[in-house]
Amino acid sequence: MKYIEKLRNSGLRPTKQRVQICEVLFDTEKTFHFTINELEQKIKDKIDNKISLATIYNTVHAFEKKGYLKQIPINSNQTYFDTNITNHHHFYDLKDGKLIDLENSDVGPINIKRKINGKKIKSIEVLVKLED
Repeated sequence: MKYIEKLRNSGLRPTKQRVQICEVLFDTEKTFHFTINELEQKIKDKIDNKISLATIYNTVHAFEKKGYLKQIPINSNQTYFDTNITNHHHFYDLKDGKLIDLENSDVGPINIKRKINGKKIKSIEVLVKLED
């Protein structure tokens, strides 16, 4: 199976449920944004078997830690994940609660003036919050 190595690289045993989670996450040409609860619903809609929320949560966080998913914190109690792990930015629609990709070419130069001794900037990600 094509997801066994990805699961093992993430420190997870490749169980049937975890492979099914991979199929929902990665068997698509289009990348997508999701919360854990949205992913749980998408899995329920696609798969007959029940997969525990804990299994979904642990799998997503293992993938994020390994770099297969990107975590996008919206505020202190709301986090999205993105299957597009390239450096890019996002619009966040406050009314609809949706993330929309914003490409690097859509954002002008960003000038960070403050430096932190012994540290260098790895990446900059802009989150633009939209309202009506």
